[in-house]
Amino acid sequence: MKYFLTGATGFIGGHIARQLRQADHEVAALVRRPDKAAALTALGVTLLPGDITDKESMRRGMAGVDGVFHVAAWYKLGVGDRSAAALINVEGTRQVLELTQELQVPKAVYTSTLAVFSDTRGKLVDESYRFTGKHLSEYDRTKWLAHYEVALPMIQQGLPLVIVLPGLVYGPGDHSRVRETFVRYLQRKLPLIPRSTAYCWSHVEDIARGHILAMERGKPRESYILAGPAHSLIEAFELAERITGIRAPRWRVSPVILQILARLMAIAGAVSPLPAEYHPENLRAIAGVTYLGDPSKAQRELGYAPRPLAEGLQETLRYEMERLGMRSLVEHR
Repeated sequence: MKYFLTGATGFIGGHIARQLRQADHEVAALVRRPDKAAALTALGVTLLPGDITDKESMRRGMAGVDGVFHVAAWYKLGVGDRSAAALINVEGTRQVLELTQELQVPKAVYTSTLAVFSDTRGKLVDESYRFTGKHLSEYDRTKWLAHYEVALPMIQQGLPLVIVLPGLVYGPGDHSRVRETFVRYLQRKLPLIPRSTAYCWSHVEDIARGHILAMERGKPRESYILAGPAHSLIEAFELAERITGIRAPRWRVSPVILQILARLMAIAGAVSPLPAEYHPENLRAIAGVTYLGDPSKAQRELGYAPRPLAEGLQETLRYEMERLGMRSLVEHR
């Protein structure tokens, strides 16, 4: 089979490309900078210069493929310039899906996110849940728009699209705020953990496999939550302490304090730029929120099988410790 892939130089997209090539599929990847995609070339991926916001730059590469994976997205928290969020997440998705429809590609998989449900307030929600309140971040807001005002309407128009919603993605090779938090913990520079904050911890290899299962087995016009097991941040770092021997932060901060701090930082930010960790958006995103989704449908219909956090976190932390030149204290007691 031949697949067209956006976001191949990203964390999830790179793992999808590798898994597709391991299964002997042809992969044509849209890349803005081919000179920065040597890892894809080494896999035997065909590089197609272009941009998801430019439909015509994708037309030749998408023509005649068996399926499209649209993974590319803008994902940033706590940055001043957020102007690219809507352009990439909303209009870019529109361009990819419109071209998929024009070229009559047999099937497409679109990477949404559990963040479209925002703070689920402790509830484990399924695919039928819909959030209608105020979003915690520009990423959440623009991915919501792409999901509900671009992807779903095009499904109603007949596009054979499958939507997948990953949980919090982690794993070796990550470069997100998740990885930064783990590194700060390993360096004993993480001062606190917010109470009540919880996520569905989704290992990148499982998420990539879930995308491919969605292409192979997913029903067009259906959505599937690709979430890992639900754990609070406190539970995750208690587990990290057992894995590494490095003490987890003992200061457990109330969500109310973080919410108040976010309001104060919003005022301060209007006067001068703030460090990313003190940006109101980052503070709101950890202030006792829960991003929780039920993967039962994906497990039942796709065969999706997320690994336990203990297994994935051990691999991830050991990878980061090796990069930092550290050794596990537990292993050498």
